[in-house]
Amino acid sequence: MKDKFLKAAIEEAQKGLEEGGIPIGSVIVHKGKIIGRGHNKRVQEGSVVLHGEMDALENAGRQKAAVYRESVLYTTLSPCPMCSGTVLLYGIPKVIIGENKTFMGEEELLRSRGVEVVVLNDEECIKMMADFIDKKPELWNEDIGV
Repeated sequence: MKDKFLKAAIEEAQKGLEEGGIPIGSVIVHKGKIIGRGHNKRVQEGSVVLHGEMDALENAGRQKAAVYRESVLYTTLSPCPMCSGTVLLYGIPKVIIGENKTFMGEEELLRSRGVEVVVLNDEECIKMMADFIDKKPELWNEDIGV
C-alpha cells in the first residue's frame, strides 16, 4: 500500500499535468500533518523558481525554523540543485523521493549534509515522468536547465 503522503505528492503532480505543466508534486509534513502542498508551476505561472518543492514551501507559508527542522519533504522526483539547496537552507532533515530513474538530483549533496534521503522508485512516479519526458522533451529540458 502506498504511503498517504506520497499519494498526496502524486495528486499534486497530476494537477500540474492537467494544468499543462510539468508533473512534479511535493508535500511538506510536520508531525504527521501536511502543512504545505504544491506542484511545478513554471509553465502555469511563467515562473523560474516554482518547482514542486518550492511551491509546497511557498504554500506552507512562514514557519518557525523549528518547524522545518521537524518536517519531512515528500517529492515525486529527485530534487534539483535549487530545491536541494532550499532543503539545506531550512534544515529539513528528511526527504522522501518518489523516483530518481528519470532524473537524478542532488541526493548525494543532501546526504553529505546529514539529510536522510529515502528513494522509493515508485512505478507510478516513474511512468508519469517518463511519459511526460517522452511527449514534451523541450519543456522538460527547459525545466532542468538543459
